[in-house]
Amino acid sequence: MRNFTFLSILIATSFFAFSFKSFPDKTRSIDNAIVSYEEVTVNTTAINAFFKKYPKLKKYQKDVEDIYKAKQYKSIWYDDKSITELGALLYQKVNVLKDQGIEDKMPYKDVIDEAFNESDNIDPPHIDTELLLTSMYVFYASNVYSGVDPATLKKIGWFLPAKSISYARILDSLIVDSDRLNEDDYLLFKQYYKLQDALKKYRKIEKDGLWQKITIDSATYKDMRPDDTAVAIKQIRNRLFVVGDLNRDTGSDIYDEELMLGIMKYKKRYNLKLNYVITRDHINQMNEPIGKRIRTIMLNMERCRWIPTKLARAQEFVMVNIPSFRLFYVKNDKIDLVSDIFVGNRMNETVIFSGNMDRIVFSPYWNVPNSIVQNELKSQIASNKNYLAEHNMEWNGGKVRQKPGPKNSLGLVKFMFPNPNDIYMHDTPAKTLFDFENRTFSHGCINVKEARQLALHILKDDPDWPVDKIDKAMSGEKETTCMLKNKIPVYIGYFTCWVQEDGEIHFYPDVYGRDESLDKLLYSSDALTMKD
Repeated sequence: MRNFTFLSILIATSFFAFSFKSFPDKTRSIDNAIVSYEEVTVNTTAINAFFKKYPKLKKYQKDVEDIYKAKQYKSIWYDDKSITELGALLYQKVNVLKDQGIEDKMPYKDVIDEAFNESDNIDPPHIDTELLLTSMYVFYASNVYSGVDPATLKKIGWFLPAKSISYARILDSLIVDSDRLNEDDYLLFKQYYKLQDALKKYRKIEKDGLWQKITIDSATYKDMRPDDTAVAIKQIRNRLFVVGDLNRDTGSDIYDEELMLGIMKYKKRYNLKLNYVITRDHINQMNEPIGKRIRTIMLNMERCRWIPTKLARAQEFVMVNIPSFRLFYVKNDKIDLVSDIFVGNRMNETVIFSGNMDRIVFSPYWNVPNSIVQNELKSQIASNKNYLAEHNMEWNGGKVRQKPGPKNSLGLVKFMFPNPNDIYMHDTPAKTLFDFENRTFSHGCINVKEARQLALHILKDDPDWPVDKIDKAMSGEKETTCMLKNKIPVYIGYFTCWVQEDGEIHFYPDVYGRDESLDKLLYSSDALTMKD
Protein backbone atom coordinates (compact mmCIF):
# COMPACT_ATOMS: atom_id res chain seq x y z
CA MET A 1 0.00 0.00 0.00
CA ARG A 2 1.52 3.40 -0.97
CA ASN A 3 2.12 5.95 1.76
CA PHE A 4 1.87 9.57 0.69
CA THR A 5 4.26 12.02 2.39
CA PHE A 6 3.13 15.36 3.65
CA LEU A 7 5.10 17.02 0.84
CA SER A 8 3.40 14.98 -1.89
CA ILE A 9 -0.02 15.86 -0.43
CA LEU A 10 0.84 19.54 -0.57
CA ILE A 11 1.96 19.25 -4.19
CA ALA A 12 -1.10 17.21 -5.23
CA THR A 13 -3.56 19.48 -3.50
CA SER A 14 -2.13 22.62 -5.07
CA PHE A 15 -3.81 21.98 -8.43
CA PHE A 16 -6.79 24.31 -8.78
CA ALA A 17 -8.40 22.08 -11.44
CA PHE A 18 -8.98 19.42 -8.79
CA SER A 19 -10.32 21.94 -6.21
CA PHE A 20 -8.17 20.72 -3.31
CA LYS A 21 -6.43 22.89 -0.76
CA SER A 22 -4.55 22.57 2.52
CA PHE A 23 -4.83 24.82 5.53
CA PRO A 24 -2.48 24.00 8.45
CA ASP A 25 -4.27 26.10 11.03
CA LYS A 26 -7.81 26.67 9.76
CA THR A 27 -10.68 25.46 7.57
CA ARG A 28 -12.96 27.20 5.12
CA SER A 29 -15.94 26.47 2.83
CA ILE A 30 -15.51 25.91 -0.90
CA ASP A 31 -18.60 25.14 -3.02
CA ASN A 32 -20.43 24.01 0.11
CA ALA A 33 -17.70 21.45 0.89
CA ILE A 34 -15.37 21.79 3.87
CA VAL A 35 -11.63 21.52 3.06
CA SER A 36 -9.24 20.84 5.93
CA TYR A 37 -5.64 20.02 6.65
CA GLU A 38 -6.29 16.56 8.01
CA GLU A 39 -8.35 15.05 5.21
CA VAL A 40 -9.00 15.15 1.51
CA THR A 41 -12.30 16.81 0.65
CA VAL A 42 -14.24 16.60 -2.60
CA ASN A 43 -16.62 19.06 -4.21
CA THR A 44 -18.82 19.17 -7.28
CA THR A 45 -16.26 21.14 -9.30
CA ALA A 46 -13.65 18.46 -8.66
CA ILE A 47 -16.10 15.68 -9.58
CA ASN A 48 -17.08 17.37 -12.85
CA ALA A 49 -13.43 17.92 -13.76
CA PHE A 50 -12.62 14.30 -12.98
CA PHE A 51 -15.29 12.81 -15.24
CA LYS A 52 -14.25 15.09 -18.09
CA LYS A 53 -10.73 13.72 -17.71
CA TYR A 54 -11.96 10.10 -17.46
CA PRO A 55 -14.96 9.95 -19.84
CA LYS A 56 -15.23 6.12 -19.82
CA LEU A 57 -16.38 6.41 -16.21
CA LYS A 58 -19.07 9.00 -16.98
CA LYS A 59 -21.95 6.56 -16.41
CA TYR A 60 -20.91 6.28 -12.75
CA GLN A 61 -20.93 10.04 -12.09
CA LYS A 62 -24.42 10.27 -10.59
CA ASP A 63 -23.71 7.42 -8.16
CA VAL A 64 -20.34 8.92 -7.23
CA GLU A 65 -21.98 12.29 -6.56
CA ASP A 66 -24.63 10.65 -4.38
CA ILE A 67 -21.96 8.86 -2.36
CA TYR A 68 -19.98 12.01 -1.64
CA LYS A 69 -23.13 13.95 -0.84
CA ALA A 70 -23.97 11.30 1.76
CA LYS A 71 -20.39 11.50 3.05
CA GLN A 72 -20.50 15.31 3.27
CA TYR A 73 -17.84 15.41 0.55
CA LYS A 74 -15.13 13.91 2.75
CA SER A 75 -12.45 11.49 1.59
CA ILE A 76 -13.44 7.82 1.65
CA TRP A 77 -10.27 5.96 0.73
CA TYR A 78 -7.49 7.62 2.75
CA ASP A 79 -6.50 7.04 6.35
CA ASP A 80 -3.38 8.77 7.73
CA LYS A 81 -2.47 9.72 4.16
CA SER A 82 -2.49 6.14 2.85
CA ILE A 83 -5.19 4.11 1.10
CA THR A 84 -7.46 2.35 3.58
CA GLU A 85 -7.67 -1.38 4.15
CA LEU A 86 -11.10 -1.41 2.48
CA GLY A 87 -9.64 0.31 -0.58
CA ALA A 88 -6.91 -2.31 -0.80
CA LEU A 89 -9.39 -5.18 -0.40
CA LEU A 90 -11.67 -3.69 -3.07
CA TYR A 91 -8.69 -3.40 -5.41
CA GLN A 92 -7.89 -7.09 -4.84
CA LYS A 93 -11.50 -8.01 -5.62
CA VAL A 94 -11.43 -6.10 -8.90
CA ASN A 95 -8.18 -7.86 -9.82
CA VAL A 96 -9.93 -11.24 -9.57
CA LEU A 97 -13.31 -10.23 -10.95
CA LYS A 98 -13.51 -13.51 -12.90
CA ASP A 99 -14.05 -15.25 -9.57
CA GLN A 100 -17.43 -13.50 -9.58
CA GLY A 101 -18.21 -14.84 -13.06
CA ILE A 102 -17.69 -11.39 -14.60
CA GLU A 103 -15.63 -10.66 -17.70
CA ASP A 104 -16.04 -6.89 -17.66
CA LYS A 105 -12.88 -4.79 -17.15
CA MET A 106 -12.47 -1.65 -15.07
CA PRO A 107 -11.69 1.36 -17.28
CA TYR A 108 -8.39 3.11 -16.48
CA LYS A 109 -7.30 0.17 -14.40
CA ASP A 110 -3.66 0.96 -15.25
CA VAL A 111 -3.98 4.35 -13.55
CA ILE A 112 -5.43 2.73 -10.43
CA ASP A 113 -2.59 0.20 -10.45
CA GLU A 114 -0.13 3.04 -10.02
CA ALA A 115 -1.64 3.98 -6.67
CA PHE A 116 -1.08 0.44 -5.37
CA ASN A 117 2.32 -0.18 -6.95
CA GLU A 118 4.96 0.89 -4.48
CA SER A 119 7.76 0.34 -7.00
CA ASP A 120 6.19 2.76 -9.48
CA ASN A 121 7.69 6.23 -9.37
CA ILE A 122 4.67 7.79 -11.04
CA ASP A 123 2.40 9.31 -8.41
CA PRO A 124 -1.19 9.85 -9.65
CA PRO A 125 -2.77 13.12 -8.51
CA HIS A 126 -4.38 12.59 -5.11
CA ILE A 127 -7.83 13.70 -6.24
CA ASP A 128 -7.67 11.38 -9.22
CA THR A 129 -6.88 8.45 -6.96
CA GLU A 130 -9.70 9.29 -4.56
CA LEU A 131 -12.31 9.53 -7.31
CA LEU A 132 -10.89 6.60 -9.27
CA LEU A 133 -11.32 4.41 -6.21
CA THR A 134 -14.89 5.58 -5.71
CA SER A 135 -15.62 4.90 -9.38
CA MET A 136 -13.99 1.49 -8.97
CA TYR A 137 -16.29 0.79 -6.03
CA VAL A 138 -19.39 1.72 -8.05
CA PHE A 139 -18.09 -0.36 -10.98
CA TYR A 140 -17.63 -3.36 -8.69
CA ALA A 141 -20.91 -2.93 -6.81
CA SER A 142 -22.96 -2.44 -9.98
CA ASN A 143 -21.46 -5.52 -11.61
CA VAL A 144 -21.48 -7.83 -8.58
CA TYR A 145 -24.47 -6.67 -6.52
CA SER A 146 -26.84 -5.38 -9.20
CA GLY A 147 -26.04 -6.95 -12.58
CA VAL A 148 -28.25 -6.11 -15.53
CA ASP A 149 -30.38 -3.01 -14.97
CA PRO A 150 -34.15 -3.40 -14.32
CA ALA A 151 -35.18 -1.85 -17.66
CA THR A 152 -33.13 -4.41 -19.57
CA LEU A 153 -34.49 -7.24 -17.43
CA LYS A 154 -38.03 -6.40 -18.53
CA LYS A 155 -36.90 -6.36 -22.15
CA ILE A 156 -35.57 -9.91 -21.81
CA GLY A 157 -38.77 -11.11 -20.12
CA TRP A 158 -37.70 -11.19 -16.45
CA PHE A 159 -40.57 -9.73 -14.41
CA LEU A 160 -39.63 -10.83 -10.91
CA PRO A 161 -39.35 -7.94 -8.40
CA ALA A 162 -36.44 -5.67 -9.27
CA LYS A 163 -33.57 -5.41 -6.82
CA SER A 164 -33.13 -1.94 -5.34
CA ILE A 165 -29.85 -1.08 -3.63
CA SER A 166 -28.09 2.04 -2.42
CA TYR A 167 -24.39 2.16 -3.18
CA ALA A 168 -23.92 4.75 -0.44
CA ARG A 169 -25.56 2.54 2.23
CA ILE A 170 -23.66 -0.54 1.05
CA LEU A 171 -20.42 1.43 1.29
CA ASP A 172 -21.27 2.45 4.86
CA SER A 173 -21.71 -1.21 5.80
CA LEU A 174 -18.43 -2.16 4.13
CA ILE A 175 -16.56 0.59 5.95
CA VAL A 176 -17.81 -0.84 9.24
CA ASP A 177 -17.03 -4.45 8.22
CA SER A 178 -14.86 -4.93 5.13
CA ASP A 179 -15.27 -8.73 5.35
CA ARG A 180 -18.73 -8.26 3.89
CA LEU A 181 -16.97 -7.86 0.54
CA ASN A 182 -16.22 -11.60 0.71
CA GLU A 183 -19.75 -12.78 1.53
CA ASP A 184 -22.93 -11.07 2.61
CA ASP A 185 -26.34 -12.74 2.45
CA TYR A 186 -27.98 -9.33 2.70
CA LEU A 187 -26.31 -8.16 -0.50
CA LEU A 188 -26.49 -11.30 -2.61
CA PHE A 189 -28.91 -14.21 -2.79
CA LYS A 190 -27.37 -17.12 -0.85
CA GLN A 191 -27.38 -19.31 -3.95
CA TYR A 192 -24.87 -16.92 -5.53
CA TYR A 193 -22.08 -17.98 -3.19
CA LYS A 194 -22.81 -21.66 -3.76
CA LEU A 195 -22.54 -21.15 -7.50
CA GLN A 196 -19.32 -19.24 -6.94
CA ASP A 197 -17.84 -22.31 -5.23
CA ALA A 198 -19.04 -24.47 -8.14
CA LEU A 199 -17.43 -22.06 -10.60
CA LYS A 200 -14.11 -22.42 -8.78
CA LYS A 201 -14.41 -26.22 -8.87
CA TYR A 202 -15.17 -26.43 -12.59
CA ARG A 203 -12.48 -23.93 -13.53
CA LYS A 204 -9.94 -26.05 -11.65
CA ILE A 205 -11.11 -29.15 -13.54
CA GLU A 206 -10.61 -27.21 -16.77
CA LYS A 207 -7.19 -25.86 -15.72
CA ASP A 208 -5.98 -29.34 -14.68
CA GLY A 209 -7.12 -30.85 -18.00
CA LEU A 210 -9.33 -33.44 -16.30
CA TRP A 211 -12.36 -33.06 -18.61
CA GLN A 212 -11.44 -35.84 -21.04
CA LYS A 213 -13.59 -36.77 -24.03
CA ILE A 214 -15.45 -40.08 -23.93
CA THR A 215 -14.76 -41.94 -27.16
CA ILE A 216 -17.45 -43.95 -28.93
CA ASP A 217 -18.31 -44.88 -32.49
CA SER A 218 -21.60 -43.06 -33.01
CA ALA A 219 -22.49 -45.21 -36.02
CA THR A 220 -22.28 -48.52 -34.16
CA TYR A 221 -22.98 -47.40 -30.60
CA LYS A 222 -25.37 -49.51 -28.53
CA ASP A 223 -26.85 -48.51 -25.19
CA MET A 224 -24.69 -49.64 -22.27
CA ARG A 225 -26.17 -51.49 -19.34
CA PRO A 226 -24.89 -53.05 -16.10
CA ASP A 227 -22.26 -55.80 -16.62
CA ASP A 228 -21.30 -54.45 -20.07
CA THR A 229 -17.59 -53.95 -20.80
CA ALA A 230 -16.19 -51.08 -22.91
CA VAL A 231 -13.38 -48.56 -23.05
CA ALA A 232 -16.03 -45.83 -22.79
CA ILE A 233 -17.14 -47.24 -19.42
CA LYS A 234 -13.66 -46.65 -18.03
CA GLN A 235 -13.76 -43.07 -19.37
CA ILE A 236 -17.24 -42.47 -17.95
CA ARG A 237 -16.06 -43.75 -14.59
CA ASN A 238 -13.21 -41.24 -14.63
CA ARG A 239 -15.55 -38.39 -15.54
CA LEU A 240 -17.96 -39.21 -12.74
CA PHE A 241 -15.03 -39.29 -10.32
CA VAL A 242 -13.76 -35.91 -11.54
CA VAL A 243 -17.12 -34.17 -11.03
CA GLY A 244 -17.81 -35.91 -7.72
CA ASP A 245 -20.46 -38.48 -8.64
CA LEU A 246 -18.03 -41.25 -7.62
CA ASN A 247 -15.75 -41.21 -4.58
CA ARG A 248 -12.97 -43.08 -6.38
CA ASP A 249 -11.81 -44.15 -9.83
CA THR A 250 -10.96 -47.86 -9.94
CA GLY A 251 -10.08 -47.69 -13.65
CA SER A 252 -12.38 -50.62 -14.40
CA ASP A 253 -14.01 -50.89 -17.83
CA ILE A 254 -16.85 -53.05 -16.44
CA TYR A 255 -20.23 -51.46 -15.75
CA ASP A 256 -20.37 -52.62 -12.13
CA GLU A 257 -22.56 -51.76 -9.15
CA GLU A 258 -20.33 -48.88 -8.08
CA LEU A 259 -20.71 -47.23 -11.50
CA MET A 260 -24.46 -47.81 -11.36
CA LEU A 261 -24.66 -45.62 -8.26
CA GLY A 262 -22.54 -42.96 -9.96
CA ILE A 263 -24.75 -42.98 -13.07
CA MET A 264 -27.87 -42.55 -10.94
CA LYS A 265 -26.27 -39.61 -9.15
CA TYR A 266 -25.26 -38.06 -12.47
CA LYS A 267 -28.74 -38.45 -13.93
CA LYS A 268 -30.32 -36.95 -10.86
CA ARG A 269 -28.06 -33.91 -11.17
CA TYR A 270 -29.06 -33.47 -14.83
CA ASN A 271 -32.76 -34.07 -14.26
CA LEU A 272 -32.73 -37.21 -16.42
CA LYS A 273 -34.93 -40.27 -16.13
CA LEU A 274 -33.48 -42.42 -13.36
CA ASN A 275 -32.39 -45.74 -14.81
CA TYR A 276 -29.07 -47.48 -15.45
CA VAL A 277 -29.06 -47.23 -19.26
CA ILE A 278 -26.30 -45.08 -20.81
CA THR A 279 -27.51 -43.84 -24.19
CA ARG A 280 -25.68 -42.02 -26.96
CA ASP A 281 -27.47 -38.84 -25.90
CA HIS A 282 -25.95 -39.22 -22.43
CA ILE A 283 -22.49 -39.60 -23.95
CA ASN A 284 -23.05 -36.54 -26.14
CA GLN A 285 -24.08 -34.58 -23.08
CA MET A 286 -20.96 -35.68 -21.19
CA ASN A 287 -18.85 -34.65 -24.18
CA GLU A 288 -20.07 -31.07 -24.17
CA PRO A 289 -17.11 -28.77 -23.42
CA ILE A 290 -16.50 -27.93 -19.80
CA GLY A 291 -16.54 -24.31 -20.93
CA LYS A 292 -20.28 -24.70 -21.49
CA ARG A 293 -20.76 -25.80 -17.87
CA ILE A 294 -18.66 -22.86 -16.68
CA ARG A 295 -20.64 -20.39 -18.75
CA THR A 296 -23.92 -21.85 -17.45
CA ILE A 297 -22.74 -21.29 -13.88
CA MET A 298 -21.74 -17.71 -14.71
CA LEU A 299 -25.12 -16.95 -16.29
CA ASN A 300 -26.97 -18.20 -13.25
CA MET A 301 -24.73 -16.21 -10.92
CA GLU A 302 -25.88 -13.19 -12.91
CA ARG A 303 -29.52 -14.18 -12.38
CA CYS A 304 -28.86 -14.45 -8.65
CA ARG A 305 -27.73 -10.81 -8.66
CA TRP A 306 -31.22 -9.78 -9.74
CA ILE A 307 -32.97 -11.48 -6.80
CA PRO A 308 -33.75 -9.27 -3.78
CA THR A 309 -32.28 -11.17 -0.85
CA LYS A 310 -35.37 -10.51 1.28
CA LEU A 311 -37.36 -12.87 -0.95
CA ALA A 312 -35.52 -15.91 0.35
CA ARG A 313 -36.08 -14.76 3.92
CA ALA A 314 -39.87 -14.71 3.59
CA GLN A 315 -41.63 -16.89 6.16
CA GLU A 316 -43.60 -18.71 3.48
CA PHE A 317 -43.37 -18.77 -0.31
CA VAL A 318 -43.65 -20.92 -3.42
CA MET A 319 -40.80 -21.02 -5.90
CA VAL A 320 -41.13 -22.47 -9.38
CA ASN A 321 -38.02 -23.15 -11.46
CA ILE A 322 -39.03 -23.60 -15.07
CA PRO A 323 -35.92 -25.44 -16.41
CA SER A 324 -35.92 -27.98 -13.57
CA PHE A 325 -39.69 -28.56 -13.91
CA ARG A 326 -40.06 -28.37 -10.14
CA LEU A 327 -42.00 -26.44 -7.54
CA PHE A 328 -40.78 -25.78 -4.00
CA TYR A 329 -43.03 -24.79 -1.13
CA VAL A 330 -40.90 -23.18 1.59
CA LYS A 331 -42.11 -22.49 5.10
CA ASN A 332 -40.13 -21.28 8.12
CA ASP A 333 -36.89 -21.38 6.12
CA LYS A 334 -37.33 -25.07 5.23
CA ILE A 335 -38.44 -26.79 2.03
CA ASP A 336 -41.78 -28.25 3.07
CA LEU A 337 -42.77 -29.80 -0.28
CA VAL A 338 -41.22 -30.49 -3.67
CA SER A 339 -43.34 -31.36 -6.68
CA ASP A 340 -42.72 -32.09 -10.33
CA ILE A 341 -44.47 -29.72 -12.71
CA PHE A 342 -44.89 -29.14 -16.41
CA VAL A 343 -44.93 -25.68 -17.96
CA GLY A 344 -45.73 -23.80 -21.16
CA ASN A 345 -44.47 -24.96 -24.53
CA ARG A 346 -42.25 -22.77 -26.73
CA MET A 347 -45.30 -21.17 -28.34
CA ASN A 348 -46.81 -20.41 -24.92
CA GLU A 349 -43.85 -19.86 -22.62
CA THR A 350 -44.56 -19.58 -18.91
CA VAL A 351 -43.77 -16.00 -17.90
CA ILE A 352 -41.03 -15.23 -15.37
CA PHE A 353 -42.77 -13.10 -12.75
CA SER A 354 -44.14 -13.09 -9.21
CA GLY A 355 -47.54 -12.81 -7.60
CA ASN A 356 -49.35 -13.33 -4.31
CA MET A 357 -51.50 -16.42 -3.93
CA ASP A 358 -54.74 -15.31 -2.31
CA ARG A 359 -57.04 -18.32 -2.79
CA ILE A 360 -57.29 -22.00 -3.56
CA VAL A 361 -60.17 -23.17 -5.73
CA PHE A 362 -61.30 -26.78 -5.32
CA SER A 363 -63.13 -28.65 -8.09
CA PRO A 364 -62.74 -25.63 -10.38
CA TYR A 365 -64.41 -24.73 -13.62
CA TRP A 366 -61.99 -24.21 -16.48
CA ASN A 367 -62.81 -21.05 -18.35
CA VAL A 368 -61.30 -21.89 -21.71
CA PRO A 369 -59.21 -18.96 -23.05
CA ASN A 370 -60.62 -17.43 -26.21
CA SER A 371 -57.35 -18.14 -28.04
CA ILE A 372 -57.83 -21.88 -27.43
CA VAL A 373 -61.47 -21.67 -28.48
CA GLN A 374 -60.56 -19.94 -31.74
CA ASN A 375 -57.44 -21.94 -32.57
CA GLU A 376 -58.37 -25.40 -31.29
CA LEU A 377 -62.03 -25.86 -30.29
CA LYS A 378 -63.86 -23.96 -33.01
CA SER A 379 -63.10 -26.52 -35.72
CA GLN A 380 -63.91 -29.41 -33.35
CA ILE A 381 -67.29 -27.90 -32.46
CA ALA A 382 -68.06 -27.30 -36.14
CA SER A 383 -67.36 -30.92 -37.06
CA ASN A 384 -69.04 -32.47 -34.02
CA LYS A 385 -72.13 -30.83 -32.50
CA ASN A 386 -71.74 -33.01 -29.39
CA TYR A 387 -68.09 -32.07 -28.83
CA LEU A 388 -68.74 -29.82 -25.82
CA ALA A 389 -71.00 -32.32 -24.05
CA GLU A 390 -68.55 -35.15 -24.70
CA HIS A 391 -65.80 -33.13 -23.01
CA ASN A 392 -67.95 -31.97 -20.08
CA MET A 393 -68.00 -28.41 -21.47
CA GLU A 394 -70.72 -25.80 -21.79
CA TRP A 395 -71.37 -22.33 -23.06
CA ASN A 396 -71.45 -19.70 -20.31
CA GLY A 397 -72.11 -16.06 -21.17
CA GLY A 398 -70.80 -16.45 -24.69
CA LYS A 399 -67.69 -18.26 -23.51
CA VAL A 400 -66.77 -21.93 -23.15
CA ARG A 401 -66.05 -23.49 -19.81
CA GLN A 402 -65.37 -27.03 -18.63
CA LYS A 403 -67.38 -28.22 -15.65
CA PRO A 404 -65.80 -29.56 -12.44
CA GLY A 405 -64.78 -33.18 -12.33
CA PRO A 406 -61.82 -35.56 -12.46
CA LYS A 407 -61.39 -35.05 -16.22
CA ASN A 408 -61.35 -31.26 -15.96
CA SER A 409 -58.15 -29.89 -17.54
CA LEU A 410 -57.35 -28.11 -14.26
CA GLY A 411 -57.79 -31.30 -12.29
CA LEU A 412 -59.35 -30.99 -8.86
CA VAL A 413 -57.65 -27.86 -7.50
CA LYS A 414 -56.09 -24.63 -8.70
CA PHE A 415 -53.99 -22.02 -6.91
CA MET A 416 -54.69 -18.42 -7.84
CA PHE A 417 -52.30 -15.46 -7.68
CA PRO A 418 -53.90 -12.66 -9.74
CA ASN A 419 -51.67 -11.39 -12.56
CA PRO A 420 -52.06 -9.82 -16.01
CA ASN A 421 -50.66 -12.94 -17.66
CA ASP A 422 -53.59 -15.09 -16.45
CA ILE A 423 -51.15 -17.72 -15.22
CA TYR A 424 -51.88 -19.93 -12.23
CA MET A 425 -50.95 -23.33 -10.82
CA HIS A 426 -53.28 -26.30 -10.98
CA ASP A 427 -53.75 -30.02 -10.81
CA THR A 428 -54.05 -32.08 -14.01
CA PRO A 429 -55.63 -35.38 -15.04
CA ALA A 430 -52.71 -35.96 -17.45
CA LYS A 431 -50.42 -37.58 -14.90
CA THR A 432 -48.44 -39.55 -17.49
CA LEU A 433 -46.92 -36.30 -18.80
CA PHE A 434 -44.81 -36.11 -15.65
CA ASP A 435 -42.89 -39.18 -16.87
CA PHE A 436 -41.20 -37.12 -19.60
CA GLU A 437 -37.81 -35.47 -19.03
CA ASN A 438 -38.60 -32.29 -20.97
CA ARG A 439 -42.01 -31.20 -19.70
CA THR A 440 -43.18 -28.25 -21.81
CA PHE A 441 -46.79 -29.12 -22.60
CA SER A 442 -49.12 -26.43 -21.28
CA HIS A 443 -50.48 -23.18 -22.68
CA GLY A 444 -48.48 -21.29 -20.05
CA CYS A 445 -49.97 -22.34 -16.71
CA ILE A 446 -48.07 -24.51 -14.23
CA ASN A 447 -49.39 -28.06 -13.86
CA VAL A 448 -48.53 -29.50 -10.45
CA LYS A 449 -48.13 -33.23 -9.91
CA GLU A 450 -48.56 -33.04 -6.11
CA ALA A 451 -51.41 -30.51 -6.23
CA ARG A 452 -53.42 -32.13 -3.44
CA GLN A 453 -50.36 -32.29 -1.21
CA LEU A 454 -49.61 -28.64 -1.90
CA ALA A 455 -53.12 -27.69 -0.79
CA LEU A 456 -52.76 -29.83 2.34
CA HIS A 457 -49.41 -28.25 3.24
CA ILE A 458 -50.63 -24.70 2.69
CA LEU A 459 -53.75 -25.25 4.81
CA LYS A 460 -52.10 -27.47 7.41
CA ASP A 461 -52.32 -24.85 10.16
CA ASP A 462 -55.81 -23.59 9.23
CA PRO A 463 -58.39 -25.17 11.59
CA ASP A 464 -61.19 -24.19 9.19
CA TRP A 465 -59.80 -26.56 6.54
CA PRO A 466 -59.13 -30.05 7.94
CA VAL A 467 -58.09 -32.82 5.57
CA ASP A 468 -61.56 -34.34 5.25
CA LYS A 469 -63.05 -30.98 4.26
CA ILE A 470 -60.34 -30.50 1.63
CA ASP A 471 -60.96 -33.99 0.21
CA LYS A 472 -64.70 -33.38 0.05
CA ALA A 473 -64.11 -30.06 -1.73
CA MET A 474 -61.92 -31.92 -4.23
CA SER A 475 -64.61 -34.48 -5.02
CA GLY A 476 -65.36 -32.75 -8.29
CA GLU A 477 -69.01 -32.03 -7.55
CA LYS A 478 -69.00 -28.25 -7.27
CA GLU A 479 -66.53 -25.39 -7.29
CA THR A 480 -65.48 -24.29 -3.78
CA THR A 481 -63.15 -21.39 -3.01
CA CYS A 482 -60.89 -21.10 0.03
CA MET A 483 -59.64 -17.54 0.63
CA LEU A 484 -56.23 -17.67 2.28
CA LYS A 485 -55.86 -15.80 5.55
CA ASN A 486 -52.33 -14.80 4.55
CA LYS A 487 -51.26 -14.25 0.98
CA ILE A 488 -48.35 -16.43 -0.14
CA PRO A 489 -45.67 -15.03 -2.48
CA VAL A 490 -45.16 -17.07 -5.65
CA TYR A 491 -41.93 -16.66 -7.60
CA ILE A 492 -41.59 -18.13 -11.08
CA GLY A 493 -37.90 -18.15 -12.00
CA TYR A 494 -35.51 -19.50 -14.58
CA PHE A 495 -32.29 -21.12 -13.37
CA THR A 496 -30.47 -23.64 -15.57
CA CYS A 497 -28.18 -24.72 -12.77
CA TRP A 498 -28.64 -24.78 -9.03
CA VAL A 499 -26.51 -25.90 -6.10
CA GLN A 500 -28.45 -27.99 -3.60
CA GLU A 501 -28.10 -27.82 0.18
CA ASP A 502 -25.71 -30.78 0.08
CA GLY A 503 -23.38 -28.89 -2.28
CA GLU A 504 -24.28 -30.88 -5.41
CA ILE A 505 -24.68 -28.79 -8.54
CA HIS A 506 -27.60 -29.66 -10.81
CA PHE A 507 -27.82 -28.66 -14.47
CA TYR A 508 -31.12 -28.26 -16.32
CA PRO A 509 -32.10 -27.86 -19.99
CA ASP A 510 -32.36 -24.32 -21.35
CA VAL A 511 -35.94 -25.01 -22.44
CA TYR A 512 -36.70 -21.49 -23.67
CA GLY A 513 -33.22 -20.62 -25.00
CA ARG A 514 -32.76 -17.91 -22.38
CA ASP A 515 -29.16 -18.83 -21.58
CA GLU A 516 -28.21 -18.19 -25.17
CA SER A 517 -29.85 -14.76 -25.26
CA LEU A 518 -28.39 -13.75 -21.86
CA ASP A 519 -24.96 -14.93 -22.97
CA LYS A 520 -25.13 -12.61 -25.98
CA LEU A 521 -26.30 -9.74 -23.78
CA LEU A 522 -23.44 -10.15 -21.29
CA TYR A 523 -20.50 -11.73 -23.06
CA SER A 524 -20.67 -11.10 -26.80
CA SER A 525 -17.86 -8.97 -28.26
CA ASP A 526 -20.37 -6.18 -28.92
CA ALA A 527 -21.66 -6.27 -25.33
CA LEU A 528 -18.16 -6.14 -23.85
CA THR A 529 -17.17 -3.33 -26.23
CA MET A 530 -20.17 -1.26 -25.14
CA LYS A 531 -19.03 -1.59 -21.52
CA ASP A 532 -15.58 -0.18 -22.28
